[in-house]
Amino acid sequence: MAHAQEHTSHTKLIWKVFAILSVITIVEVFLGIEKPDFLYLTNFIGTNLLNIIFIVLTLVKAYYITWFFMHMADEKKNLRRAVVWTAVFLIAYLATLLLIEGGYIHSVLGPLTKWNY
Repeated sequence: MAHAQEHTSHTKLIWKVFAILSVITIVEVFLGIEKPDFLYLTNFIGTNLLNIIFIVLTLVKAYYITWFFMHMADEKKNLRRAVVWTAVFLIAYLATLLLIEGGYIHSVLGPLTKWNY
């Protein structure tokens, strides 16, 4: 006897995730265009607050994309953790290294180069 598998529509969930990702993207674009001085000129953990906000918003978007569009919500707990946590950690690690190296290059080459601001 075959089990009758219930088909559930995920239309509402897809639209909800789409709305969340759209709002995050709109906030990122707005902040990138406006570049508020209180965020851009305030240093925190070696960079300005605007960069940290972009990193956090990017990690949130990566999480939602992985969780819902790669169907991680339907997988076993350990596989979900392995995939999602690894991706979030590696993205955060890469962003941290890029900011550290970028700051170092700017401090070393800054006196030698005319930066166009």
